[in-house]
Amino acid sequence: MKPPAAQVGVRSTRQRIAVLDALTRLDDFRSTQELHDFLRSESQEVGLATVYRTLQALSDTGDVDVIVRADGESVYRLCSRHHHHHLVCRRCRATVEVQAPEVETWAEKVATDNGFTDAHHVVEIWGLCADCGLGEDHS
Repeated sequence: MKPPAAQVGVRSTRQRIAVLDALTRLDDFRSTQELHDFLRSESQEVGLATVYRTLQALSDTGDVDVIVRADGESVYRLCSRHHHHHLVCRRCRATVEVQAPEVETWAEKVATDNGFTDAHHVVEIWGLCADCGLGEDHS
């Protein structure tokens, strides 16, 4: 469940509220430029630098998830606040939040076995969703 704009930890300005509102309506990961373009398509006057700063602030407070695409660009999505991972379609960007207790167990064991403490991990799974995978030639 996505948090309402009023519950996130950033100062409320018209521009930041517009960014948050857009994130609540988009259910996939978007780059800063893509989010800026979306806002402009809706006649929202929000500067690109403001979108960057807002996304950074939301990332710092844990209110948005950030992942890095294969091309190296960071993309953002308003997600639930509990720890989770993502399945992301490479083609249409459909995103599903998933729980993976076995990944958590494995990560803790690997860290402990190697003498690491205070370890954290990021797991994102990229593929083609059922709709985009239809008609794919897998031969």
